[in-house]
Amino acid sequence: MTRPLPRGGTFFLASIAGTAIANNYAVQPALTAVAADLDVPAPVIGLVPTAALVGCMIGFAVLLPLTDHLAPARLVAAQLGALTVALALAAAAPGPVPLLAAYLLIGASASVAAQAGNIAGRHAPPGRRGTGVATVAAGMSAGILLSRLAGGALADLVGWRRMLLVFAALALLGAVAALALLPRQRPRPDRGYRATLASLPPLLRRHPQLRHAVATGGLWYFAFNLIWVALALTLARPPHSLDPTAIGLYSLAGILGFAVLPVTGRLIDRYTPQVVIIAGMLTAAAGTALLVTGLDSPPATALGLALFDAGCFAAQAANQSRVIALDPHHSGSLSSVYLVLYFTVGALGTAVAAPLLDTVGWQGTALTAITALLLAAALGRASSASTS
Repeated sequence: MTRPLPRGGTFFLASIAGTAIANNYAVQPALTAVAADLDVPAPVIGLVPTAALVGCMIGFAVLLPLTDHLAPARLVAAQLGALTVALALAAAAPGPVPLLAAYLLIGASASVAAQAGNIAGRHAPPGRRGTGVATVAAGMSAGILLSRLAGGALADLVGWRRMLLVFAALALLGAVAALALLPRQRPRPDRGYRATLASLPPLLRRHPQLRHAVATGGLWYFAFNLIWVALALTLARPPHSLDPTAIGLYSLAGILGFAVLPVTGRLIDRYTPQVVIIAGMLTAAAGTALLVTGLDSPPATALGLALFDAGCFAAQAANQSRVIALDPHHSGSLSSVYLVLYFTVGALGTAVAAPLLDTVGWQGTALTAITALLLAAALGRASSASTS
């Protein structure tokens, strides 16, 4: 019998998820400053977000299944400790190669954010799994949204290296708190860790709904990274020429995505994840359509980003909930397969953002994102029909 989390445990996991995942994004507004400091071309430093996402995929592949084997307190504390070390290494990096290597470690350690959602779903009371997962997703959303603002502001105030040390201190505090607050009960897996890793690839064949979740989630995460990386690059260039703090302020427009997630959790529990996914994709596509008109109007840009983020975050909470529900006792393995492929497609969106922006401009990049979002909505509808 899985013991419930202590009072406030879900909110603690949400804060852990937010502060951990923030490290994949906080440096983005300061990429131009990082390139100047290390005296390397911007496209080289543009690989830093990609390295973080690749690291996350590694973490999802080999660390997320550990939620089926290790006690939450021990697992979360260990990963946050590793994140502390990785951030310190990035802050001390003398050149682009050590920095990229450090961000691979940062991304892998930041995968603790997914472990937090998995733990919340597994330890949720009956009928409340969607709410638990959505609460942690709200924390992740807040981390993603506020990371660019906090990272940009701190980089302007104390420099990008000390900014990373601030995030390292937060990770260390989280590690200490995890040891004290999270359950020490160890799961009772029906197989060893290596056998668990070997069992991951067949899960796609065994669970058709997992394949649907991968396809739909990958499409909107591709669009999400494409829009945000291209937006940061566009706003930093003439005629906008915004500094990192101003670029980071645009992340506040996505606060709607954070606000709707508690409601999303209740909708998931009351209706179906597929219904929430379809609504989320249509909302995100509508927001991106506003961005196609250009970035000259800050109110229109802010509204477009708010709708875009709200749709993507709501859909992700619903998708993660249905993945966990396939088999709660092996939810770590199922989530591992889902998130590895999800972030693989997302990393592609990050990698192609700059060359796509140079080739087709901002409007062409935004239209590419709309296409991906509408395809995800269509796949979500097909998935809903197959389960009805």
